[in-house]
Amino acid sequence: MMSALHQRLSIPFGYDVIFTRGLFDPEGDDALARWLAIVPAPRGRHRILACVDDGLEAAQPGLAHRISEWAAAHADLVELVAPPRLVPGGERIKNGFAHVKTLLEDIHHHRICRQSYVLIAGGGAVLDAVGLAASLAHRGVRQIRVPSTVLAQNDSGVGVKNGVNLFGKKNFAGVFAPPAVVFDDLDLLESLSDRDWIAGTSEAFKVAIIKDRAFFDWLVANARGIPARDPAVMERLVRRCAELHVEHIGGSGDPFEQGAARPLDFGHWSAHRLEALTGYALRHGEAVAIGIALDTEYAVRVGRLTREEGDIVHRALVESGLPVWHDALERADDEGRLVVLEGLREFQEHLGGELTVTLPDGLGRKVEVHEMDELVLERCVRRLRALAPADEEKLRS
Repeated sequence: MMSALHQRLSIPFGYDVIFTRGLFDPEGDDALARWLAIVPAPRGRHRILACVDDGLEAAQPGLAHRISEWAAAHADLVELVAPPRLVPGGERIKNGFAHVKTLLEDIHHHRICRQSYVLIAGGGAVLDAVGLAASLAHRGVRQIRVPSTVLAQNDSGVGVKNGVNLFGKKNFAGVFAPPAVVFDDLDLLESLSDRDWIAGTSEAFKVAIIKDRAFFDWLVANARGIPARDPAVMERLVRRCAELHVEHIGGSGDPFEQGAARPLDFGHWSAHRLEALTGYALRHGEAVAIGIALDTEYAVRVGRLTREEGDIVHRALVESGLPVWHDALERADDEGRLVVLEGLREFQEHLGGELTVTLPDGLGRKVEVHEMDELVLERCVRRLRALAPADEEKLRS
């Protein structure tokens, strides 16, 4: 006879996303120390291994040293097990397991345990890779995330994913592991290049187009404030975008994406492919902006958006300084098929089972579709190419 044991688990996860300024500055609000003070420390002090994005350190000289000084000033609360380790920023750290292995060696060497913390200060790629190492060690070391880019503060850094790229595929190896806490230090954004300041805003357009019409309308009205580096515009953009992402993760009923749909990946099936096709010369946020432009045009052509609505999206992306075209969109294989369309197969494989792509169904609403007409997509690419010169002129005006 066959018999079975039926096991059902329900484990509550929770973490705070705390907006602050000058997290490690003597004159800052000391939000991290206040947070740690209310968390029990098994040995009287919290043991922390700190990792800092080398690009962030270059943009904010002395940050690693300020972290050491902060820890020394709170020696009754914190033990920094070593000076902060500088790690490669950007996709360099995510391409394979080499850096993850080095970080695991650090965790082992410094005897970081499940009651200790890995503090990660940096952009989304650094949060992904260091977070993966922390998640693998002892089956899960707690993470304190300090995202330092627009994209990390409004999207990837406030979520539950960790991962690296393998086999030419974005985030092929990874785990879902919620952080212990996230500190969005808005001062860290001030030293971003114009390119990185703008690139991360694509995730705000992404979530607004499919979830929040009022936020989208605000983005349209304030689009030119983004390349102008208006701090008030950026602060509101980051906060609302992060809020929408956190709400979705906590309220969708599928925080670890066990289902077939990934609404927050609107525009991403082509974006991930474009990143690989350009050798990651495109920033993730830039690729997402192009993916949004492509899927918005598709939504227009299949009757999910009006032409006027599609043009509003396109114009707002351009006025924000985001790219809506790259020549890699036109790259074809030996049979004449656009190479970017391979992203659909990879997306389906990543989700498992049936292809499910999120499209806008009117601005501020979404629909899940299970097929994408490649002939229509080819026409979408041709239209984006035709608009590209006008886009460049718009940016100069």
